Amino acid sequence: RKIVVKQPLMPDFPFPEGYVLPVDKPLGWTSSDVVRKMRVLLRRLGHRKIKVGHAGTLDPLATGVLIVCIGRATKRVDELQAEEKEYLTTVRLGATTPSYDLEHPVDQTYPYGHVTEKSILAALQEMEGEQLQEPPVYSAKMIEGRRAYEYAREGEEVRMRRALVNIYEIAPERIDLPDVTLRVRCSKGTYIRSIARDLGEKLSCGGHLTALRRTRSGAFSEQDLYTIEEVERMLSSAPPTQSAPSVSPVSPVK
Repeated sequence: RKIVVKQPLMPDFPFPEGYVLPVDKPLGWTSSDVVRKMRVLLRRLGHRKIKVGHAGTLDPLATGVLIVCIGRATKRVDELQAEEKEYLTTVRLGATTPSYDLEHPVDQTYPYGHVTEKSILAALQEMEGEQLQEPPVYSAKMIEGRRAYEYAREGEEVRMRRALVNIYEIAPERIDLPDVTLRVRCSKGTYIRSIARDLGEKLSCGGHLTALRRTRSGAFSEQDLYTIEEVERMLSSAPPTQSAPSVSPVSPVK
């Protein structure tokens, strides 16, 4: 069934029947951290065995739209996760890191004086469309029962299996070398960190992410988001004293 209306978030909502909550994931939090926080808040309201999950992982160094599914809405996770995503990201050219972002320090630097706006636009145009993308080694991809990042942290070499993704649109918002800010529309499973790596390779100068924000996931965009602080306040025992941000409950799933 479709998500039908938007209603305020209130402590007395029948959460077990199904609720879809778009959260603005804070910098430094894992997606699982957000889920655990929601479980704690719901337990305080008496929902001790309620199911909570999320529809699409965001890296700890990313912020933005994280869809949290509560109660029967957890049956909608796969459906919501399959929706198109949009990101705003900054790529720094001329340097690489093992994780393709700032989780690890720079391991190599390269000259980027040959890079021009024209060459950036040409490279981005080549990167659009359906393609096989190689995920980062420092990722949660499963390899023989273990996460890829576990092998990487132990210094083991692993061969990452490429996955079919679709980059519908990738366009520059700002070019201020060595930094290039991009807006990316893409399919489920696309690693924006891999886009940074691929752009750096195409421009023969290396590259890594310095900022990443998911601005949309399916029907949910930034104006729909709750901060963690707002969720805590609105799920307190006291009734809210001001109008709440919009949130989308779902019809019960049978």
